[in-house]
Amino acid sequence: MSKDAILAQLKNKRILLLGFGKEGKSTYQFINEHYPDTDLSIADANPDVDTSIIKNKAHRVITGNDYMDIIAQYDIVIKTPGISLKDYHLLTKKPIISSQTDLFLNAYADQCIGITGTKGKSTTTSLIHHILQSTGQSSLIAGNIGIPLFDIIPKISKKDKIIIELSSHQLEFIRRGPAIAILLNIFEEHLDHYNSFYDYQSAKFNIATKQNENDCFIYPISDSLIDLLIKQKKPVSQPKGVSLHPHKQAYCYVKDHHFVLRLTEKEEILFTITDKFPLKGEHNLQNVCAALLAVVLSQKTINASALAKAVYSFKSLAHRMEYVATIHQVDFYNDSISTIPQSTIAALDAIKNVNTLILGGMDRGIDYTPLIKIFTDSAVEHFIFTGKAGERMMQLCKAIGNKKYYFSNDYEEIVAIAKRVTRKNHACLLSPAASSYDAFKNFEERGKLFKELVQKT
Repeated sequence: MSKDAILAQLKNKRILLLGFGKEGKSTYQFINEHYPDTDLSIADANPDVDTSIIKNKAHRVITGNDYMDIIAQYDIVIKTPGISLKDYHLLTKKPIISSQTDLFLNAYADQCIGITGTKGKSTTTSLIHHILQSTGQSSLIAGNIGIPLFDIIPKISKKDKIIIELSSHQLEFIRRGPAIAILLNIFEEHLDHYNSFYDYQSAKFNIATKQNENDCFIYPISDSLIDLLIKQKKPVSQPKGVSLHPHKQAYCYVKDHHFVLRLTEKEEILFTITDKFPLKGEHNLQNVCAALLAVVLSQKTINASALAKAVYSFKSLAHRMEYVATIHQVDFYNDSISTIPQSTIAALDAIKNVNTLILGGMDRGIDYTPLIKIFTDSAVEHFIFTGKAGERMMQLCKAIGNKKYYFSNDYEEIVAIAKRVTRKNHACLLSPAASSYDAFKNFEERGKLFKELVQKT
């Protein structure tokens, strides 16, 4: 398959691009390059959306609150991931709702390793790409990690592996899953985009249900929610479990501080997990199991020492339990990517001696009860809250004694409090368990500001 397979899906169609951000512009440039005379329109809620790349006068732009009203006039709608159709009730067989991801996977699925999960997908995607490149396999990386899939098409050759980070939004309308699919976990998130938590689960699980019989589906055996989805939806692909412990259904797992592979009845020890292992926390060990299994399944031979060298040379991504600096004998960590309670719990488990924890941001109605239960028995002494989510968490925490609570919506003040109150030889951790969109463009901007303020003397 090739880009011709994508073009065949678009030929002689009336096309609507729904959303005109980074991915929408990428799709537009691809279509305009190959089908400049096609009947093409762009629709976006933002009346000030940048349309400077549109030079073709035959292509029209519709903006404003009613931008979805024209959907039914088209044969195919190519939707940007960030746009929700949960309140759009006119969907029928016409038009086809598609996306850049859908079109791409229909053409290139056999070369693809796709990774999704509420948390950990960027790190796991980057790790797989790093391992493949380090062991001599040509690979490309794209998707939700910030590189539109159509942008890599000119670089693809038949020998390449294509490593794709996939969000639930990208998976929602796919018709074909990747040849190797990884589902790391599912927690409550993006509830504003879906009508129910189950709709979110179903969108994620499309990565498995849209696979073929010869494809492989990698998942954590211990995840009861994923196990239930497997039983309910019965994907036809080959299930390959991973685990933090030896398990008869696991193909890759941790045993006695080693990564172990078991593709047959015989165990194969890959390499040792030492204190120099680059990824902190048990959740990361399980994700590494998934990455290793994906790499092994995509290769004809296994070189354990090359795998070990590749994994140990991996550099953790920014804003993910990232060590920032030691200031006045206090270690500061930036885990700004944490937008749900489970990721904050994982960070507290991975980073020892946390004395001050910074929490809060945009409130999306997530259940914080599991987090508050952890705080009760936690050694964390100081809690600094921010935003509407922080207000709600602070109220829930009031019942816990022997803790000190602070609140501010000013990050300069937040960091100043943290520097003042955190005990020496302990750690201060930013792990908000909440979205950043109330005060920042994204979690990267939040983490960047935190790091700048920590290092400011």
